[in-house]
Parts: sequence; C-alpha cells; structure tokens
Amino acid sequence: MKFKRCSGILMPISALPGGYGIGSLGAPARRFVDFLHEAGQSIWQILPVGPTGYADSPYQSCSAFAGNPYFIDLDLLVKDGLLKKSDFAKLSWGGDPKQVDYGTLYNQRFAVLRKAYHNFLQQRPVPGYETPYPDDWYRFQFLSSDWLPDYCLYMAIKEENGMVDWQKWPRALRLHEPSALEAFRAEHAEQIEFWAFVQYEFDRQWRALHAYAKSKDVAIMGDIPIYVAADSADAWAGRRLFEMDADGRPRRVAGCPPDYFSADGQLWGNPLYDWSYHRDTGFAWWTRRVRHALSIYDILRIDHFRGFDTYWAIPAGEVTARNGRWEQGPGMELFRMLHTALGDLPIVAEDLGEMFESVRVLLAESGFPGMKVLQFAFTGDDSVDLPHNYPRNCVAYPGTHDNNTLKGWFDSELGAAGQKQARAYFALTKQEGELRGLLRGVLASPAVLAIVPLADWLEEPAASRMNTPGQAQGNWCWRADAAAVTPALAKEIRALCARYFRAEA
Repeated sequence: MKFKRCSGILMPISALPGGYGIGSLGAPARRFVDFLHEAGQSIWQILPVGPTGYADSPYQSCSAFAGNPYFIDLDLLVKDGLLKKSDFAKLSWGGDPKQVDYGTLYNQRFAVLRKAYHNFLQQRPVPGYETPYPDDWYRFQFLSSDWLPDYCLYMAIKEENGMVDWQKWPRALRLHEPSALEAFRAEHAEQIEFWAFVQYEFDRQWRALHAYAKSKDVAIMGDIPIYVAADSADAWAGRRLFEMDADGRPRRVAGCPPDYFSADGQLWGNPLYDWSYHRDTGFAWWTRRVRHALSIYDILRIDHFRGFDTYWAIPAGEVTARNGRWEQGPGMELFRMLHTALGDLPIVAEDLGEMFESVRVLLAESGFPGMKVLQFAFTGDDSVDLPHNYPRNCVAYPGTHDNNTLKGWFDSELGAAGQKQARAYFALTKQEGELRGLLRGVLASPAVLAIVPLADWLEEPAASRMNTPGQAQGNWCWRADAAAVTPALAKEIRALCARYFRAEA
C-alpha cells in the first residue's frame, strides 16, 4: 500500500445516525464525511454494502455485486421527484433510533421503493410517444451486464416463491432451465425491472457520495467477504464456481476451526469455491468481482484472507465446524492474475485467526498490509499484537467489528492480569482516561494506518458491540447517537492523531 502515515474511522453505513430506521447514502453519510474531514481522518472504513441476508449479516449477502436497498436515501428520492415525503415520513421505522430494526425495515422499505419505481415509470411517457430511459440508466445497465440480469431474475423468482432459499424453488427454475427462465422473464418483466431500478438508484447515490468523500480528501475502504452466501444469485446462477452437486447442493461448506472466538469453531455454511474451475477460467469471476469492488472503493479489505492460502472445509450437514479439514487455496496464483488484469491492488488483508507459516509467506509475497488488533495483545508475553512490534506495512486497530467494544473488552474480558499489563505498558492514567490511553497507544504505533471504530471513540459499552462471532441473532444493530458525534469530538480526534503525525494539526 502506497499511502502516507494516516488514520481513519471504522463506521458501518447501517450505524450512521439519521435516516429512516438505518443509516443511508444521503445526508447521514455526508454529515459523517464532514465529521471525518474536521477530525483530520483520511480513511472511512465501512462494512460490506451488499444486501443483508441470513441473520442480517453483511457477510452473508445474496449478491457479491449488488448494493443494499436499505441504504438508499429516501430524501434523495424525494429530491428527484420519485417520492413525496408523505409516502414514508409517518411510517414506523423501529422504536429505538440507536438500534436497527431489520424486521421493520423489511416490512416497510420495499413498499416505499416500489412507489418510487412506479413514479420512475410515470416520468417516462409523453403524450403521443414514449421517451427513453435516462442515459445513465443505459450506462448502468451496460456496466453491470455481467451480474445485474442474474441478480434481478434471482430476486424476482425468490419474491414469487415467498423469499425461500433458491434450493426450494420449482426444479426447472432451481436448475436454471432456459425455457423456464424465459417464460418467467416474459411473465414478470416489470417485477424484474424493479430490482434493476433499486440497484440503479443505489449506484447513483453511492457514486455521488463517493465523489463527495473525495472532495473532502476522505478515501473509502470497502470490505468484501471471501465467500458468497449459499442462498445468493452468485450460487444460483454460477454453480460451476462452487463445490456443488448436480442439484446445486454444496458438497462442503466454509467455516473456521475452534479458536479464540468459539470452542466449536464457526460453521458459516457458505459454498466453497471450485478452485480448479477458477484456474481453468483464468480467475475470470474473481477479476470481475475485484474490478467491481475497486470501481466503488478506494481501498479494498478482503475478509478472511488466510482462506486463499488454506481454508477449512466442512462436510455439508455437519452441525459444528469441528470435523472440517484444511485444504489448499489458490495462493499467489490468484493475486498475480488479478495484478496482471487490474494493475496495482490497493488491498488490505484480514489476516486474523489461526495462522500458519504459509499464510505469513503469502501475505509477505503479496505485499498487502495485514491487520494488528490491540485486544489480542495482553497475554503476558511479548505479543506480536503489542504496538511496539507492529511493522510499518500494517493496519492497526484497537478492535474490529468482530470484537467487543474497547470499553466492553477492558471492563469484562481483559481480566485483572491483562489490565495490569495494559496499564503498565501504556502508562494509563485516570486523568487521561484509560480508554483514551489505549487509543493513544494504537495511534502512536509504527503502523502506516490506524483505524479506530467510532464506537471506541465514543467509549460505547459492550451492549454496543457490532457482532459476536458464533452468535446467530442480535448482531449488526448498533447505531451511533447523533448527539455524541460532535465538533468537539472531531477536534479531540484531530489533535490526538496530529500528535502522532497521522493528521494535520
């Protein structure tokens, strides 16, 4: 990674204050960009922006390419003449503005978006003839042609079948029989186009936000999961990409072995890639995926990077991840191909979890910065996660979206011995504040980039944790309190980052 010593903030779009039940790409996101600019931050790290799927996880999306309809800003649709404020202003979006209520969003948001689509169609006809769609509609369709048709067809069929998993669809549709798909397209053309409209609006709003962030000298670090969900357009339309049988059922699924987070490991259930097929096709699907991601982000974090070296393969039907085994991934062969096709790759590798020496070799050979997490550091030993051991080419975090908040960790997970070591290591004082002292230590580290979750700047308790790995429910719900994201906080962040030459004073 070729960038100056700097810092950033991890803040999921879903957690932005404002909007209607969830953060959005309009005013809530622009206000946060302004906050980052005032705080002297160079990077806004977000979580995956795909449609949320099982248990509302952004890491279990129904598409590796599509955007989340929940993030479409309704006020911007009003500005474009596609909605009236009365279409949604009085709807209930959940009882707590500091929590996302995904059930309410699911029940409310799509009806509002359908009104916008209806009005979009009404804008087209002119008496005596029909006007074409806007030019940018055709441009979006053209640039998205390698994924959008399958995604829209998948969503329309899924909707027609009560939103059940595609493996429960009628056999002809499930197995992608051409005559059945053609008949469905003919009978449900408007339904299919609605899903294209949703992606078109997401794309328009996202690119406007991205341009605004660039105008404020804020780069966006996006995030892609290594795997796709079993119930996804990618798995349905591209079964040859994965280890699947003739009926489209996964033979083995993804997860990780027992570790720090879970005694049973983690059974994710994603279909595993058929890496032989990917090699035979020159990693064409991966090239499309990374090209798309780098067209919307400035920097790309790849989740579970170690899975490109060796990955945990679990026989389908297992109830835990314990009985999996390690298999060999594509290694540098994939990244050399991506570099040849796309040029320099501004990628951050999530290299956490159980590490083999071969994973370290892959990370070093790729040149990608890995991640260091302070919450893993205080073991009583000279841990590689203690800041004095950080290499320059890494990204330093107090914790990630999978960790407890810094306050929750320090108060209830670190333990007396760890607290004693941390207080001595950082010379923590009550006058400075122990949590502020921990953040000081991360920012002072040699790491070229330091990323602090907004929840940790706000000193949020454990109840504000974004995700608990291995826990299926109750995740991804936290939202920031607008009253806490203040100019005074921005000034404090800038001053501390400037002290360690990560921001201008």
